[in-house]
Parts: sequence; C-alpha cells; structure tokens
Amino acid sequence: MGRERELDEALEDLDWTAVPDGAVRSHFDAPSGRLATLSMGDESRPRVVLIPGVTGSKEDFVLMLPLLAEAGYHALSYDMAGQYESAAAGPPIGQPYSHELFVADLIAILESGNRPVHVLGYSFAGTVAQITLAERPDLFASLTLLSCPPQPGQGFRGIKRIGRLSRLTTGRVGAALMIWGLRRNVTHVPPGRLAFVMHRLGFTSRLSVAQIIMLMKRSPDLRETLRAWPHPKLVAVGEHDLWPTSLHAAFAAEIGAELAVYPTGHSPCETAPHQLTRDLLALYRSA
Repeated sequence: MGRERELDEALEDLDWTAVPDGAVRSHFDAPSGRLATLSMGDESRPRVVLIPGVTGSKEDFVLMLPLLAEAGYHALSYDMAGQYESAAAGPPIGQPYSHELFVADLIAILESGNRPVHVLGYSFAGTVAQITLAERPDLFASLTLLSCPPQPGQGFRGIKRIGRLSRLTTGRVGAALMIWGLRRNVTHVPPGRLAFVMHRLGFTSRLSVAQIIMLMKRSPDLRETLRAWPHPKLVAVGEHDLWPTSLHAAFAAEIGAELAVYPTGHSPCETAPHQLTRDLLALYRSA
C-alpha cells in the first residue's frame, strides 16, 4: 500500500463548511451571473481549475486544494450556475440551463488568468470540460475527467443495475431520485459530510438539477476530438463508481487517456484526495 492510500484511509470526518488555512472565498462574475469560488496558492503560479458536478460544490475539493497549492499551483474551484452558493446564477428567465451556458462560464474563468490551465471536470462537469476543450483547446494544459459519464448520448444508460430504466425518466423525476438518494444517504457518507450535503441542498436550484439531468441524456460525442488533442489526459474513477470500471477503461482507451482507478466510490476527490492529487501532479509534470 502506498503512502497516499494510507493517508486517504486515515482521513477522518470533518466540517465541510470550514475551509483550509490560506484558502480564499471569493466570487467570479461570469456570463451566467456571480459564481462562488474557493482558491489556494500563489496566483502567479500555473493554474488548476476544479469543477464540481450537479448538486456538488467547490467544497468537494477542500482536501485537494492545499496539496495542489503546496506543489506550486494556484488551484481554484467554483460552484456552477444553479448550484449551492451560485444558485442565483443561470439562464435568462424563460430559457433553460444549457451546455452552452456552462461552457461560456468555464471559458470566462479560464481566460481570466494565467493559461493554459490544468482542468478537472467532475461528473457532469466532465462533459462541460470536454465541450469547452473542443471549442477552445488553446485554454487547456491538461484534461482530467473524474467520475465522468463514459458514454456519449444518453449518459445514464450504462449505470449499474438501473441504467436500462433511465430512458424512462424525465428530468424532474431524475432530479427527485437523485435528491432522494442524497437525503437517504445511500452511499453511506459520514455524518459531517451528510450534514453538509443536506445544507447545500437547501440552496441548490431544483430546476437546474432537473435540466442538467436532461442534458446528461444528450451528451455530445467528442471522442475523436479528444483523441486528436495531443496533450495529457486522465480518466480517474473509483472502482465502486456509478458506471462499471470497464466502461471508464474503454472510454480512456478511446480518447487516448491514462486511467486511474481508486478503491472508493463516485467521489475520489473526497475519499481518495491524496491518491488523486498524486496522479494529477504526475499528469501536470508530463504536460
């Protein structure tokens, strides 16, 4: 067992609302509105942008930010439009949340400082990162897809056990099922984490969750574009993820990415931060 895995297995439950010493809470005025941010490290250093997924938030990376800053990077995460402290950001009244909205926000953030940038997209944000790279490859130094849907199109179809039923659900039903699972703690997260998950659900826009679920049912197929992009790529996932490891492995091979698998579930950023950061730093060195 490596040192990083030992450190991860020794992690204790924590107060996820408390940020690390030296972390900066701020905001970024994006095309969709004001986005809440959390960052660490010298702003003159190479940048890392970590994007959480639907019902997630910047705090998903609080265990990784100090590690990246200590390694000499300026690391930033943000709540996507509609999520947690960015709940007020979103499309104009009467228009839906769209891939284009999330991509425009990410492009604005990547353009706002030193670039190219090392980008990590977690779950749905992995799809957003792929689309952004296809549009603006010049902004990226590397791409990491963390627990990202590994199939284009109807992205839920390959989920373990219930994938074949997902085509029958609407966005509203899918959002209700997702939130029910979080409230029921079906992934058995510890009390401190569960308290934070419940806290931020009180802010997150239910409409954004429902419409993102529908976006995840029509993900663009960018495999050829990603494979042709000549810079380092990583597919990182827990062995107990929502999708089978075999699908993630096939996706990594299709796009010419390295594959990292951790002894955890859908959220290695929370449960295997030392192992994930170790692999990110190796990726960045190769860039």
